[in-house]
Amino acid sequence: MVVRVKHQASARISAWQNRKPERKRCSTVNQSSANSAERGAVRQRSRSFNRSCSRSSLLLLMLAAPIWQLVEIGRGLTSHRCFGRRRVLLLAIASAGISFLAGQGVGMVLARFQQLPKPSHNSFATGDFLNTAIARPQLSPLPVPQETWNCDVVVIGGSLGGVAAASHAMQSGAVTCLIELTPWLGGQISSQGVSALDESQEMRGEDSFSQSWTNFKQLISQQPVKLPSWTGIPDGTKVTDINSCWVGLLCFPPQAGASAAEQLLQTSAAKAPGSQWSKSTAFKGAKFDHTGREITAVYAVRRVPRDPNYLPKGRLSAELPTWYKWESDDEFEKIPLKIQAPAGKRLMVIDATDTNELIGWARVPYRLGSDSLATTGERNASRWDNSDCTQAFTYPFTLAIHDDKGASLKTLETLESVYPKEEHRSDFDLQGFPMFTGRSVFNYRRIVSTVPDNPYTSTPQPGDMTAINWNRGNDWKFMDPPLILNTETLDKSGQRENWMGGLSLEALQHAEFHALLFAHWLLEHHRQELPLAYVSGPDSPMGTLSGLSMTPYIREGRRIAGIRAYGQREFAVREMDLRRDMQGKRDFSQSAIARIHYSIDIHGCRYRQSDKDGEASSASVMEEHVQPTLIPLEALIPQGIDNLLIGGKGIAVTHIANGMTRIHQSEWSIGAAAGATAGWLVTQPQTATLKPIDIVAKRLMPQLREHMNKQGLGFKLPNTQASDNFLKALIGNIEWDW
Repeated sequence: MVVRVKHQASARISAWQNRKPERKRCSTVNQSSANSAERGAVRQRSRSFNRSCSRSSLLLLMLAAPIWQLVEIGRGLTSHRCFGRRRVLLLAIASAGISFLAGQGVGMVLARFQQLPKPSHNSFATGDFLNTAIARPQLSPLPVPQETWNCDVVVIGGSLGGVAAASHAMQSGAVTCLIELTPWLGGQISSQGVSALDESQEMRGEDSFSQSWTNFKQLISQQPVKLPSWTGIPDGTKVTDINSCWVGLLCFPPQAGASAAEQLLQTSAAKAPGSQWSKSTAFKGAKFDHTGREITAVYAVRRVPRDPNYLPKGRLSAELPTWYKWESDDEFEKIPLKIQAPAGKRLMVIDATDTNELIGWARVPYRLGSDSLATTGERNASRWDNSDCTQAFTYPFTLAIHDDKGASLKTLETLESVYPKEEHRSDFDLQGFPMFTGRSVFNYRRIVSTVPDNPYTSTPQPGDMTAINWNRGNDWKFMDPPLILNTETLDKSGQRENWMGGLSLEALQHAEFHALLFAHWLLEHHRQELPLAYVSGPDSPMGTLSGLSMTPYIREGRRIAGIRAYGQREFAVREMDLRRDMQGKRDFSQSAIARIHYSIDIHGCRYRQSDKDGEASSASVMEEHVQPTLIPLEALIPQGIDNLLIGGKGIAVTHIANGMTRIHQSEWSIGAAAGATAGWLVTQPQTATLKPIDIVAKRLMPQLREHMNKQGLGFKLPNTQASDNFLKALIGNIEWDW
């Protein structure tokens, strides 16, 4: 309780100082002189009170005085016959308690009328402030849509957060439409190949995950799998029967994640007839009203493979232009798509793409890359801002205990890369872990275990498979060039008129080479211990010809600059909001929509020829130093668009905070909250005209939380009742002996 109160006070002091920076201009000498003069005046006031014995006036003085002044007043009072030490002590305690309660109320009032601070760590967006009419990009060409969908809620991106968002929007009764770039729904758990769930051990131990997340994990565990015949696993075997890894409690083939996501949406759609979703569909842009603040339609293009046995190549650098272009070709038939609100109704949109594609395309204020100490005020922030420096991204792949007679090794040996192979190989290291037995690289994210065993001690058996996602392996951390195109590059690229994904094809290609060369390195160094094969083609659990994941696991993309909240003009969850051992934590319980937790896990950036990367290299800490953190609704609300929420990694957080908020359970919780909020806004008669920003301002959070609780999205709030009881007891037990 005491810690919580101190944190609130610290947050208020910090916010007040940021509003009034001129107060810090006084020199130490001048401040000391002022303090001495003020103490003298206080002593004179205490003598006056001694003469008059005005107890009511005394209490008012004590309520107004800071703690050090109470001491000075007390020295004068205890010498007077009207006031013994006991009475003075009781008065001091009473005044402190009442002052605290009054301060709480005053602080809340001030928070509502605070002045805009000067640009500092409170103001850090990339892009113009959007306050009045806004010029949005115009698509050109814009083909006549072959299909038009009418929906209450549109979810852009079938990522893990996007699936959660669509599911909970439909559970709210909102007719929901979702589009996903790849052939699989699920993002991290499917098309990105990270089908091994990483979770907070603390939240698992206290059994505080939401029922929604727990139910979805159960759904994954019951999915039937279809594996190559050489595994010896019969078709229809369930995930739970082949699950044995040590990164977490649930690891599975990516196809199982995709099928679970599909099944969840089918079940949820029963509550919102007319809902639909489309895979293999690229976001192309949007239409706005005359103010530029309201999205009225979303445009996309769906591709239909001409080959019935089509498999993605697993080389996104070559596929991305084809996936995004409007025109049909020899490989795909293209279908332009328009998604809009039903006549007379309002649309709600959720950007759940991994890079915040709508945000990037529409010029909404956002942050990209690492943030400096001057920008965020974080202790472990980098020395300068660097928009190139997003966290490393990764193409996972699959290795199997399987004797393929050296075929996969021979294929990988023929690989040619742009950068010298030795430059890639110089970064590879298992970091002291064994390859196979016990707490090994293979058992870490083992997605198929043919024999039930203990992943901490066992040796994998023939037919076992693992998903490789290794820091000193297939992580691509180099920014030559950066993966995410920044605002200036987008303006020059022509993608405002014809959106093509906003990614660097060159960076994607380097990462593909790096992953394949790591696979070659592993086979070259470790296939003598056990028969080891790289799995590609129709047998690949990644569902691609190359054996790489369909898209990379992108840890960090564009992060919105949030709306004004919690003492910041542009809100962002910061390092000090997460750390147990830092001051400056803020209490987000007033508008919290999710509770998340994990280590701060920074997969850092680098340049090939320079160490001036601008990375927050000292920010990573294990989860025992990080507290379970509430995410407020304001973190999901971007600036300048009134009917848009964020449903994934791109919420308003700093580069450091993203190291925690990007994990599976975090992304699910954020997406689910976005979907439930959007669904609630469009289905309740009293909220049909409300904007997301109005929910907090109009004090509707209790109603929204009740709606979320009914959908299994409840979470633990801090115990504020204990401190309230303490203050009541403090005042109630004082003997008012006048």
